[in-house]
Amino acid sequence: MEERSADARPRDPWRALGLRRGRAGERLLSALARARAGTADPVGDWAPDVAGQVGLPAAAALGPASYYADLAAPTGRRHVRVCTAAACFAARGGRHLAEAADACGAAPDTVSEDGTVSLQTVRCLGYCYAGPAALDGGTACTGATLADQLAGRVPPSAPDVPAVDSTGDPVLLAGLVAGERAWQVWPGTVSSRTPEQVWQEVSASGLRGRGGAGFPVAAKWDAVRHGPDAVVVANGDEGDPGSFADRLLLEYDPDRVVEGIALACFACRAREAVVLVRSEYPRALARMREAVARAYADGHLGAAVHGTATTLDVRVVEGAGSYVAGEETALIAGLQGERGCARPRPPYPTDHGLWDAPTVVNNVETLAAVPWIVRRGAAAYARRGTTDETGTKLVCLSERFARPGVYEVELGVSVARIVADLGDGLRDGADLAVLQVGGPLGGFLPADGLDVPLSEAALAARGAALGHAGMVAFDTSVAPLDVLRHVWAFAAAESCGACSPCRVGSRRGLELVEAGGQPGTGYARTLHVLSEASLCAFGRRIPPAVRSLARAYGGRLAGWES
Repeated sequence: MEERSADARPRDPWRALGLRRGRAGERLLSALARARAGTADPVGDWAPDVAGQVGLPAAAALGPASYYADLAAPTGRRHVRVCTAAACFAARGGRHLAEAADACGAAPDTVSEDGTVSLQTVRCLGYCYAGPAALDGGTACTGATLADQLAGRVPPSAPDVPAVDSTGDPVLLAGLVAGERAWQVWPGTVSSRTPEQVWQEVSASGLRGRGGAGFPVAAKWDAVRHGPDAVVVANGDEGDPGSFADRLLLEYDPDRVVEGIALACFACRAREAVVLVRSEYPRALARMREAVARAYADGHLGAAVHGTATTLDVRVVEGAGSYVAGEETALIAGLQGERGCARPRPPYPTDHGLWDAPTVVNNVETLAAVPWIVRRGAAAYARRGTTDETGTKLVCLSERFARPGVYEVELGVSVARIVADLGDGLRDGADLAVLQVGGPLGGFLPADGLDVPLSEAALAARGAALGHAGMVAFDTSVAPLDVLRHVWAFAAAESCGACSPCRVGSRRGLELVEAGGQPGTGYARTLHVLSEASLCAFGRRIPPAVRSLARAYGGRLAGWES
């Protein structure tokens, strides 16, 4: 008979096994990563032994080891990851990949014949402002001389993230631009305020999630704060190519992020928090671990925080490479040692999340705004932005702009102003062809259609999406069909495969583009099935993204807007 939980829902057998084995799945991915390092052997040769080492059956390791990019990719003694995402593709039209392969002596996604070098293609590394980019081990290499850096002909080069406030009173860049130190809010809050008061401030502020979905933060917190054993997960798996705001916060102001996590846990009455940082951000991972260790040393975390009855523990976990694993149900699966595939909802994570505990998943940028709101008050935040979408947003401008970087803006500002005034147009006098907004599946705007407010509602009305608010400029030197092919290639590569509409539809779309010519009647049917039957937002967002691209290019992609 099928084992059932107390509320009569079918129990997840993997979670049940993991709980019986002391949450062994939490140790599985890191153990698999250590085993994979430096070996080109097939997954089946080494993964089962890893499962046994952490107390799980052999089959438990084969799923995640063959799913996550970092575990599935063979690695040599020198492992190089080359970004092939939108901003790096736009920088050189994708030519940098072949140049990097020549410089390293290994074909993409293979190991050299002598086993010394492996080259893995990834999407993205968070250097969209300085692309094309690669990670040579843990060393970043960026820019026009990328191949020479990888070949050792010139030293590695990776500039810091440019960060600019355009509001006059930054929320998210308060530490980096205005010099406001972190941990000025938490000690007084945990000592003299109540969780209810913190929740009310965030509720009245109108803060929405900044990870892409735009869900009201207080509503998500409210779903868990009245029950026991809630968990807060900070999502630092910033996978949207074109966005590097989370990387900026994690690397340059990690203490503010940890303080935001503490405040969120307090409001949710959670005693445990997990921070997931993507493996493509090795320096961010190190900085966050250092920040958490400092917080414990300074008494901000641990037992009896600042002499109160509050206990709070925070741990930092490294991701293993997968775009869809940033979706909250897939993220939770990954934290449990499973394949990072999206799951049907309900049940929602706020009911049954990490190890079946009520779980809140908030993006890093979302959490970084909380200290400012609690310190300055909900009204001060609610006055920013628009009536329906309050506050500020970090916008990322890619390498093609004359002034790339991260800009804090108020929601509602014109996209045209961001492009022309903040970004100063395109570098070297190039002409903008289309602008990708909100990630690879966000949407595209034509060069003459940028007079639209930066908001969820306004961008949705134009067939785009706010998402992480990354903006990738494609100039007229890149062929429209190449851009369309790149979008479909991303969709096919990053589909988690959990549902056949997305798994088959994304590959079918790529095949049609690669075949050239007109797509035919089957293309419209493919788009319809993707949008109507896909399990999660990834598959459902593919059709709007490719349609918006076809519209943005006009007649140059005639027939592809079906």
